[in-house]
Amino acid sequence: MTKEFDLTALLAERGAERYELHAKHLNHQLPRMLRTIGFDKVYERAEGAHFWDADGNDYLDMLAGFAVMGLGRHHPVVRKALHDVLDASLADLTRFDCPPLPGLLAEKLLSYSPHLDRVFFGNSGTEAVETALKFARYATGRPRVLYCPHAFHGLTAGSLSVNGENGFRDGFAPLLPDTPVPLGDVDALARELKKGDVAALIVEPIQGKGVHEAPPGYLRAAQELLHRHKALLIADEVQTGLGRTGKFYAFQHEDGVEPDLVCVAKALSGGYVPVGATLGKDWIFQKVYSSMDRVQVHSASFGSNAQAMAAGLAVLSVMENEEIVANAAAVGERLKSRLEELVDRYELLADVRGRGLMIGIEFGRPRSLRLRSRWTMLQAARKGLFAQMVVVPLLQRHHILTQVSGDHLEVIKLIPPLIIDTADADRFVDAFTEVMDDAHNGGGLMWDFGKTLVRQAVANL
Repeated sequence: MTKEFDLTALLAERGAERYELHAKHLNHQLPRMLRTIGFDKVYERAEGAHFWDADGNDYLDMLAGFAVMGLGRHHPVVRKALHDVLDASLADLTRFDCPPLPGLLAEKLLSYSPHLDRVFFGNSGTEAVETALKFARYATGRPRVLYCPHAFHGLTAGSLSVNGENGFRDGFAPLLPDTPVPLGDVDALARELKKGDVAALIVEPIQGKGVHEAPPGYLRAAQELLHRHKALLIADEVQTGLGRTGKFYAFQHEDGVEPDLVCVAKALSGGYVPVGATLGKDWIFQKVYSSMDRVQVHSASFGSNAQAMAAGLAVLSVMENEEIVANAAAVGERLKSRLEELVDRYELLADVRGRGLMIGIEFGRPRSLRLRSRWTMLQAARKGLFAQMVVVPLLQRHHILTQVSGDHLEVIKLIPPLIIDTADADRFVDAFTEVMDDAHNGGGLMWDFGKTLVRQAVANL
C-alpha cells in the first residue's frame, strides 16, 4: 500500500539532517561557509521581522531574505490570498486563455508608474532583467548594453553580461556585447553612445553592492542623453523597488526620470511564490510582439501563474492599506540618523549612507596605532574581514541577522523587512553600538574571531 505523503512527518523525521543534506546534494560550500562564520543556526519558525530558534531565542531579521521579505514572513493577508487562490481550483496556465489575475496585477503595478504601459511576468529578478535586455536590443536594433561597475542585475547568462562584479563573471565568457561605464559619469556614457551601437543603459538607482546611490541629477541626464541617441534607460528596481528606499521606486527620488523599462521582483512575491516583472512602454512591446506569429517570441512557462499573481496583488494591497512605503521612509530615517551619530564616535566607522530601509555602514582604516595594526592584519589577509567580524557578534550575541554587502567590501548592508518599527531600529543601533565599543576597546573575543577568519582566508587561498 502506498504511503500517503505527510510533509509535517517528513520534516520531523529528517529536518535535523538539513546541513548534511546540503553538503551531500546541493552547494557543498554553503554549509562549510555557515559553519566557518558561526551562522549554522537552526531556526524553527518565523513571523514578521523576527524568527526563533529551537530554544525560543528571538532573532531580528535585518536581511529580509536579500530583500524578498518586504512584508516580513507569513503576512496574514498574503497567506489568505494564497489559500483563496488554491481553494478556487482555477484553470491555471492553460496557455490558451486570458485569465484575469495577470491583467489585474499588471494594471495595479502600472498605476505606480503612469508613464509605462505594459508588463511581462516572469519568475525572478534575473529573468526580469533578461526580458529587459532582449526587449531593448530588439526594439532598438542594436546589440550593446551599458552597465555600471559593481552592479549586480543577476546571474543567468544575459544578466551576467551586465553584472559589474568580476567574481561572478569569471569563467563564464563569452557573454553578450557589453561595456561598463562608471555610475554617475555622464561623459563616459556620451563617449559610448557616439559609437551608435548602444541599445540601453541598465542601472540600479542604488547599487546593492556597497549601497552606492546614483549622484543627484545623473539619472535625468543619462535619460536625456540616451534618448538623444535613440537608446533606452533600464531601471533595475529588483531590490530597490516596492518601497525599499522610501518611495515606491528608487528612481522616483529624482524628478523627471521615466525609465523606458523597469525590472521588479523580490518583494512582489510576498516571500511565497517567485515572481518577476518587466514594465515597459507600449511602443517597445509593440515592436517585440509585432504580429500574431510572434505571440510567443518571449514567454515563461510559469509566468503569470495564479499563485504568483495572487501574491503580488495581496502585497500591493497590504502596501497601500498599511502604508508600508511611509513606514520604510520614517523608520529608515530614524535608523540612518542614529547610525550617522556614531560616525564621529568610532574611528573604525567611516560612513553611513542609503535611503529608506536600504542602508550601508562602511568601515575604514582607523587613526590610532593600536587599532590600525589590527586593521592592517585583517586587510592583508582579505579585505572585508572586519565587516564580517561585526556581522558575527551581531548574530551570536545580539541575535540580529545582517550581511556584508559584497565580497571584499568593508560594508554592512541593512535591508530589513519594510514593516520593522522604531523598537526594531533601536534594537539594532543599541546592539551595533555594543559591538563597536567592544572593537574599539580591544574586545578579545571579537579580535580573536578576526584571527580565526584570517586563518580561514589563508587556508582558502
